[in-house]
Amino acid sequence: MSEQEKIVTACLIIIGNEILSGRTQDANLGFLGRRLNEEGVRLAEVRVLPDSMEVLVPAVQEVSRRFDYVFTTGGIGPTHDDITVDCIAAAFEVPVIEHPEARRILEEYYGDGLTPARLRMARAPSGASLVPNPVSGAPGLRIENVYIFAGVPRIMQAQFDAIAHELSGGAPLLSESIAVSLPESVVAGGLAEIQLQHGNVEIGSYPFQKGGASGRPWWCARWMGRPCAQLRRTSLLW
Repeated sequence: MSEQEKIVTACLIIIGNEILSGRTQDANLGFLGRRLNEEGVRLAEVRVLPDSMEVLVPAVQEVSRRFDYVFTTGGIGPTHDDITVDCIAAAFEVPVIEHPEARRILEEYYGDGLTPARLRMARAPSGASLVPNPVSGAPGLRIENVYIFAGVPRIMQAQFDAIAHELSGGAPLLSESIAVSLPESVVAGGLAEIQLQHGNVEIGSYPFQKGGASGRPWWCARWMGRPCAQLRRTSLLW
């Protein structure tokens, strides 16, 4: 398989009891899925996990072995329940240290306002490197293939943009959508036959409502960098 055809995968772990309880709605998944694809990295799995050492440590160990990249969001703030750093340090069996450069950044950002709580954001797994945070100072982290981001969308997005150039991706996912105002049962047979003819393409049918009329858009994607236009010609729908 050539470098262009290589499939590079990632897993996202969304961390937070507030996400699981419904008090906070995640706004990071859509951004990361889109931006990772632009870098040639396929977001292959997403997990929403609680702030729990017993849950997070084995999860990080598992996915860091299975995927090329792992991204976590949430749990790196100044409060007692921000335990992501501790969990990832435990997953890699390294101690938590106060990162000297992270402390310097926080001292410069907060000045006399650097409290013991804010200084918690200088904690890092030993051996981790820093991910810049141009929004609010406190850096994210990277250890091996795991990137540790903030949960606040604006900060997370800035942190991702700061490290996007580090990612070594493969072929980007290409997609095309076709909207048809037909019941799903009408198009099901044709879509199934097209899928059989094109095994390296993902095809799905998704409901929508527009102007009181229901329909199903046809969606297809190919990883090898070739457009989906040829599927239009083989479609049994028109």
